[in-house]
Amino acid sequence: MTINQLKYVLEIAKASSIREAASKLYLSQPALSASIRELEEELGILIFERTNKGISLTSQGREFLIYAKKALSQFEILEERYGKNDSNKERFSVSTQHYNFSIKAFSKVILDGNPQKYIFSIHETKTREVLEDVRSLKSEVGILSFSGTNQAVMKKLLKDSELEFVPLMKRDTYVYVWEDHPLAGLKEISIEELSDYPCISFDQSEEGNFYLTEEAMADYDFKKMIKSQDRATSMELIAELHGYSIGSGMLADENAILKGFVSIKLKEEDPLTIGYITRKGRSLSKYGEAYVKELLKYKE
Repeated sequence: MTINQLKYVLEIAKASSIREAASKLYLSQPALSASIRELEEELGILIFERTNKGISLTSQGREFLIYAKKALSQFEILEERYGKNDSNKERFSVSTQHYNFSIKAFSKVILDGNPQKYIFSIHETKTREVLEDVRSLKSEVGILSFSGTNQAVMKKLLKDSELEFVPLMKRDTYVYVWEDHPLAGLKEISIEELSDYPCISFDQSEEGNFYLTEEAMADYDFKKMIKSQDRATSMELIAELHGYSIGSGMLADENAILKGFVSIKLKEEDPLTIGYITRKGRSLSKYGEAYVKELLKYKE
């Protein structure tokens, strides 16, 4: 088993296509298929189910994928920290859901600290990855949110992962629509009034894990739903289909509406609590401490 083979498995699982994965990995399709078959034979399991309709993970493959992600994450940490050409550079890493203030705080740390040689990372990613990145020490600090819908589950996950959550702000629930939407002029709206329009949701890509969503009203049975893994695509769909998004998961934050979008207060209340997480019992680096200090400026 090699690191490259683990990367191959992750890329194929992400693409659900060997042909597409091979293209992204700059490999021939036969070479990629052969490498995966060699790995399966070595492990004695079937990672992917191959049919005329395509390729999908088996139950054993889904379990293997969890461990492969963790192994690659640890390898990347080692590679980044102990790379021959970068061993004398300062390092700091943050993982975050899509919030503008987390990026501003990150930039402020660099400007104020003025490090001369460094490798800093900010990963805009999904809830599960934010939790895992901080748990595995890939990132010192993570920024995420939860609503009343998933609060209990999130608190359990934080406890099980030995992570500490510090709340910074609470945001009411809003609907975001394009400025030419027929309902854009309303000051307040209910989901029922929006039932003829599609709800565009950021896809966390984990079956059954709706409780990890970064958006409010996660357990509501929407009449029309479109899931997207790309925020630019999501906003395009909102504009083209007169769709809408709920909460602050789609946009930078409730106070930074992108040009062309308008916000409408949602009658159904499911406020989001937004804050940062760190690993319990672990001291932060000077940049981690500086970053937390910047985040606390947004504390309400």
